[in-house]
Amino acid sequence: MIHRLSRLVAVAVGLAVVTTACRPGDGEEAAETEAATAATVSAPDTTGAAIWAHLQESDYEANWQMWPDKGSFYTGNQPHGMLLTTYLNDVAYQALTGGATEMPAGAIIVKQNYMPDSTLAAVTTMFKVAGYNADHNDWFFTKHLASGELDKAPNGMELEGRLPGCQNCHVGVQANDYLYTGQLGAGN
Repeated sequence: MIHRLSRLVAVAVGLAVVTTACRPGDGEEAAETEAATAATVSAPDTTGAAIWAHLQESDYEANWQMWPDKGSFYTGNQPHGMLLTTYLNDVAYQALTGGATEMPAGAIIVKQNYMPDSTLAAVTTMFKVAGYNADHNDWFFTKHLASGELDKAPNGMELEGRLPGCQNCHVGVQANDYLYTGQLGAGN
């Protein structure tokens, strides 16, 4: 019941923001700021289940942008897979193409991880949540199997949240806000 109520509140706030953004005389900058706010307001909770539900409800493959200049099935590396496709929600895409040097709260980056025969093996996600994990630039990580269930570490831990493996690897590109794919600040 609480989850449904919070979704209704998010939708109502989103509609209010969209309605406000459509007023005559508002500048493009105000509309972009309000759209980014709406995307942040309707962002998922920090659970693997909420991330997966958000991705499905957003129909991210149809509605989000691919990482510029990457396309589908670009060459990847372990642990993500031999072939990759990376999607960005509007918040992440606007930051990337706008020359931001850091992803803002609400940015979601989805990497589809494929085997050499193009079979989807996993979906890994980075979600920027203000105040979530200051030691690692506030990134929340998930790894879902192609079926949608969370993958598990050998010790049985579900792969969601402050994942040591993800954090320890991505800290190597901390200066690029933990992102290996593409350079921030370049206005891709």
